[in-house]
Amino acid sequence: MEEILSGKTGEKIILLGNNAIVRGALESGVQFVSTYPGTPASEVGNTFFRIAEEAGIYFEYSTNEKVALEAGAGASFSGLKTLVAMKNFGLNVASDFLIPLCYSGIKGEMVILVADDPNCWSSAQSEENTRGFANLAHIPILEPSDSQECKDFTKLGFELSKKFKIPVMIRETTRVALQASPVRLARIVKAKGKAKFIKDPHQFSTMPPRVLEMKNELLEKIEEMRKISEKSPLNQIKGRLRSEKMGIITSGVSYLYVKEALKELNLKMPVFKLGFFNPLPEKKIQKFIKKLKKVLIVEELEPYLEKETERLSKNINPKLQIWGKNVLPVTGELKPEYVISALAKFANTKPKFNFKSHLRKFKKLEIEKRFPQLCSNCPYWLIFSTVKKLAPKGTIFGGEIGCYMLAAYPPHKMQDYLFCMGSSAGIAHGIKKATNQKVIAFVGDSSFFHAGIPALINTISNKSDPLIIIMDNRTTAMTGQQPHPGAPAKGEEIKIEDIVRALGVKYVKTIDPINVKEFEQTIKEFLEKKEVSVIIARRACIRI
Repeated sequence: MEEILSGKTGEKIILLGNNAIVRGALESGVQFVSTYPGTPASEVGNTFFRIAEEAGIYFEYSTNEKVALEAGAGASFSGLKTLVAMKNFGLNVASDFLIPLCYSGIKGEMVILVADDPNCWSSAQSEENTRGFANLAHIPILEPSDSQECKDFTKLGFELSKKFKIPVMIRETTRVALQASPVRLARIVKAKGKAKFIKDPHQFSTMPPRVLEMKNELLEKIEEMRKISEKSPLNQIKGRLRSEKMGIITSGVSYLYVKEALKELNLKMPVFKLGFFNPLPEKKIQKFIKKLKKVLIVEELEPYLEKETERLSKNINPKLQIWGKNVLPVTGELKPEYVISALAKFANTKPKFNFKSHLRKFKKLEIEKRFPQLCSNCPYWLIFSTVKKLAPKGTIFGGEIGCYMLAAYPPHKMQDYLFCMGSSAGIAHGIKKATNQKVIAFVGDSSFFHAGIPALINTISNKSDPLIIIMDNRTTAMTGQQPHPGAPAKGEEIKIEDIVRALGVKYVKTIDPINVKEFEQTIKEFLEKKEVSVIIARRACIRI
């Protein structure tokens, strides 16, 4: 990663989209970076973790995304340029703070990177589309399609944030975050000046009736920014717009698929590539669609652009035929073949390759299913095998997000419910209050600090008796072995057992699961307790 810091002005280097975000932040003079690791955004934090000291900036892995955003906001309120990075589900955690933050605005520039994961490659819970926050939070959203744009859009995000005093979001997807492509470098900027928080309740206290004024001010800022969006080269029309009767509107990585599809089908038609998702350049879109007979909207997941185009066409071109999710899937990430097939139908032509026929042949092949498994020698093998052997018939097993979610698959099949970080113990408490069934909830060490503590407090306070097993492998393993408060890279370790005991749990034991007899005896004993009990199964991940 030395090239992230040492690359010369004008030089071209190959960077992942995520590392291009890092370079863009460095070229903008970023001073404060906070994150919680989550794929497909993890490389941003991993890279800053390695280079922060040499780059002379502050970096932290925060306990969760809400705290990361709050920490970044505190630095911004004190005048520092800040970058906060997270994956899409992290934005849900942070949204409690994000929405009022957009109302209040900031002092120092702030960019929020959010990485979506169409197709749920690393997001078991659901297929979330962050673009929905455009109207929910009234936050500007820029959407790059390749690594060069990741860098350039990050820099623009800081510029817009400075001008309008609000946070700006960069929304990327897995294929943008993890693609590698050439990036032309510019000069790294070293920001100057000391941070100082200046009291200003008029801005920083979101209380009625002032908060309603803040909302109006935010909406005015978005409309002012729309003027920039209308003129911005980020929103480009590729190809001629004169006599053509067909056109395409797209954004993000979908634009690359459109380029490939046009080439494959030997077609030429104008393409409106959007870099600003919010605020949309409405007048420019209307000008684009005014004389078209039909337009194809190519976007991943929910049809946000399609609906906006439909709205904008009503007065300017009411007879416009709008194609989109009638020929493209609303579930799963787009693939080049999907776009080729959709564009062929749209243009009333045929692809050179018959994808449907090929898939039919492929489906006839008998390929044995293989499920993902824990690494060989992972300590979780010991934990799950021991628990499964001793748990009474009918025991309910609760899981959440982390390496241990793989216990949902054979040979374990030990995840009767699985939702999000911190939910395992919370749901276990509800089941215990509703039934007399035995419940064992598995919680990761990083998850415990992220969102598990409030659930444990609730379980104790409202007096239910699940067995909670905290899987302490001494790292945030699934996203790349990042540190957490219980296993910090430097500084003082916060011991999980100290927190659990301080909350009033009487039955707490820390065990190395390799000590099978002790582990078995403790499970038997704790399953009979009439109040919550906690086993901390501590053995390091084999990859650290």
